[in-house]
Amino acid sequence: MVQGIGFVFPGQGSQSVGMGKLLYDAHPSVKSVYDEASSVLGYDVATLCFTGPPERLNLTEFTQPALLVSSMAAFKLLEPVGLKPVAVAGHSLGEYSALVAAGGLAFRDAVGLVQKRGRYMSEAVAPGTGLVAALLGLTAEVVKDVCRLASPAGVVGAANFNSPGQIVIAGEKAAVERAIELAKGQGCKKAIPLPVSVPVHTPLMQQAADRLAQDLAEVSWSDLRAPLVNNAEATAISRANEIQASLIRQL
Repeated sequence: MVQGIGFVFPGQGSQSVGMGKLLYDAHPSVKSVYDEASSVLGYDVATLCFTGPPERLNLTEFTQPALLVSSMAAFKLLEPVGLKPVAVAGHSLGEYSALVAAGGLAFRDAVGLVQKRGRYMSEAVAPGTGLVAALLGLTAEVVKDVCRLASPAGVVGAANFNSPGQIVIAGEKAAVERAIELAKGQGCKKAIPLPVSVPVHTPLMQQAADRLAQDLAEVSWSDLRAPLVNNAEATAISRANEIQASLIRQL
């Protein structure tokens, strides 16, 4: 049995104004991470992360690069002590951070990809028409059932199976709201709207996935130094030729 530390990287919804500032102020070495990302993005990502405003930080096309950069700044601090993962994973967007950490993707390429990913996702649906919410205390089967029953109101489905007691649903606003009502009737302990501006991991993202596939094909990929436990099937992948298809299925 392989023993060691696995690294799991956060995804959209975990962002907050001020994230990373303590590390940035205490460790000047991470400044290069923010500077390199800013040169790709065309704006100062450190300012966005540290001062917001939250209305901008919470927009998908800005959230995704900000979280990637914050994650890789923290990861950079582990390099001098020689702490390396034996496996990596990431929550949705966090898979891109995981791939950088495992040597499968250059940081600069990752920044450009997640900027485009966020923009494509934002452009796939009209502003304000989508909703994402976490449902607490229901089984996966019950969540799937309430989404099915709510589907006459629009597109809605389970987007993230975070744990046996926490499942995220996403889709068109009216349908998600209806699913929440039905979930509460089935004993849902709490429904939490998430600060995600697009209905992630639903059929509404197909257009974004098609556009992103073209960009994924244009960057260089390498075999991973540590296997990635992917979102799409929860299986370990490590070969460069497996990565692109996995990222598209995930979206």
